[in-house]
Amino acid sequence: MTHYYYSSEKSMKRTTTLMAFAIATVACWAQEALWSGTQVKSPVVNDNGTVTFNIFAPKASRVTVSGDFLPPVMADTPFGPQQQPGVADLKEGKNGVWTYTTAPLQPELYSYTFSVNDMQVLDPANVYVNRDVAALTSIFIVSQAKGDKGDLYQVNEVPHGNVEKVWYDSPTLKMKRRMTVYTPAGYDKGKNYPVLYLLHGAGGDEDAWTTLGRTAQIMDNLIAAGKARPMIVVMPNGNTDCQAAPGAWSRGMYQPSFMASITPDTKPAATMDESFPDIVKYVESHYKVAKNKKNRAICGLSMGGGHSFQTSKRYPGMFDYIGLFSAGLSIGQNRDQSFYEALQADQNVQKQLSVLFAGKPRLYWIAIGKTDFLYQQNSDLRRYLDEKGYPYQYRETEGGHIWRNWRIYLTEFAQMIF
Repeated sequence: MTHYYYSSEKSMKRTTTLMAFAIATVACWAQEALWSGTQVKSPVVNDNGTVTFNIFAPKASRVTVSGDFLPPVMADTPFGPQQQPGVADLKEGKNGVWTYTTAPLQPELYSYTFSVNDMQVLDPANVYVNRDVAALTSIFIVSQAKGDKGDLYQVNEVPHGNVEKVWYDSPTLKMKRRMTVYTPAGYDKGKNYPVLYLLHGAGGDEDAWTTLGRTAQIMDNLIAAGKARPMIVVMPNGNTDCQAAPGAWSRGMYQPSFMASITPDTKPAATMDESFPDIVKYVESHYKVAKNKKNRAICGLSMGGGHSFQTSKRYPGMFDYIGLFSAGLSIGQNRDQSFYEALQADQNVQKQLSVLFAGKPRLYWIAIGKTDFLYQQNSDLRRYLDEKGYPYQYRETEGGHIWRNWRIYLTEFAQMIF
């Protein structure tokens, strides 16, 4: 190693010069940031419930905002016409700052993006972002009173649980896999906790429910208010050809896709419901849980609702509480068959459901939005259950296949179990 020595006077001069240079450079950067518009505040939640968006775009000819707080528009999707977030124009004001203010908004977590000259961008003034499959959106929360939805979805001054990513062995799927586990505040002091297994939809992964679904915030707030029993919430990865979320395993930083499949030409070693005992075995050997039916619940959205349907009927003695949120229901029916017709034709599924309901689960809960593209499938299931006299509870909300509904369903389901 080479050493360089300076006299104290020369060293002082050099240090003073370097400090002056650094200060000047930082000041220059600060001025650049100031004049580049990064000091613009956005979004601003106003006292009257309106929200103002601002973006510095001095060379733009048109700027719009698209978000789920605007009246929806219909768009063609692979599942037919579906509601999509509405669009509004921003107006250019002083110094190249474009602005738009909404009508008063109801308490909720909202998502949005900007479009500058037809190029979609995140809000550069808002560091809070969610990923849904491969789409990134900026987010904000509106809350008007204690206990409203916005308040439930935000971090409050209450005892907080912990969220960890854990790896478990799945011999059924022949791989190590990752899942997310929420443990409630005071977990170390308690024992024999009940467990809710919470499953994501197509394109999601073990991160979806904690980011898009706000699971930790919902559970912390419900438990603190005495509205839900302290419980462990297990959020596994439902993509049976993946070990973990994109970028979190050896496959690398691949592009997430709707079905999250990375090996479309290779059949996974097993289905999600076939492999589910691997998850339960890990949880019950690593956490302080009650190991019986009355202390286990399973629920999920879309694909995860389908997984909940399949898993609960395959293992009828495993769960006392079952929740189907906008469930994607399939038992191998062909395109010309309705789900009801498939149920009527499949004697094995009929037997499984018969055994499940003979065990008298404490809650079988079906929830869906009025305009959800899976509405008919869920109506078909309800028709079949009604004809068989199998008891269930039903919840119907406004809107379609959206996280705004699924957060509501989790909130309500968590208060009904255990």
